[in-house]
Amino acid sequence: MTFAEKCNEIFDRSTSDYHLVDDVDAVFANPYAEGTVEHTLYAKNNIDAIQWHLEDIVRDPEIDPVKALEIKRRIDRSNQERTDLVEDLDTYFLHIYSEIHPDAAATINTESPAWAIDRLSILALKIYHMQVEVARKDASPEHIAKCRAKLNVLLEQRKDLTEAIDTLLDDIKAGRKYMKVYRQMKMYNDPETNPVLYGAK
Repeated sequence: MTFAEKCNEIFDRSTSDYHLVDDVDAVFANPYAEGTVEHTLYAKNNIDAIQWHLEDIVRDPEIDPVKALEIKRRIDRSNQERTDLVEDLDTYFLHIYSEIHPDAAATINTESPAWAIDRLSILALKIYHMQVEVARKDASPEHIAKCRAKLNVLLEQRKDLTEAIDTLLDDIKAGRKYMKVYRQMKMYNDPETNPVLYGAK
């Protein structure tokens, strides 16, 4: 099994585990040993799954505005946690490829391995929820056909992205590509760079 295939397996497991409970406030036990890349991947998708449903909840047209603001701030915190885990994954890759000396003609990719893997995690959720739509008994045949077509595209997209990630990792390992990590400098979360926050001091 390739690394990206392993990611898909873990993301599917995490997505399925979330929906056994389907509760944004539930605490989920990570089945992988702490300190392993598998643990990080599972935690990453779990954050994505919870945030997916928070995004659904906050779009309820009848939601109480105070509750909506509370959820929006929770989503902001979740986004920061998600970013931190992606950066943890890139740190993992930097470590395992630290002894690789890129070829003189090596090129950099448009995104780091971990940010590509981040998209795999979201695809796992999209596929799960599109499968739910295809299986709905109360939906029209037109809705089901439309969702089935979308599901086929998502599955093809995951196949292509899986292959692209594994090719990128192979290229980095062989020295044909090199990676650099630009840490996400989210200014709105930082009280030193968000003028609304530092202006309130």
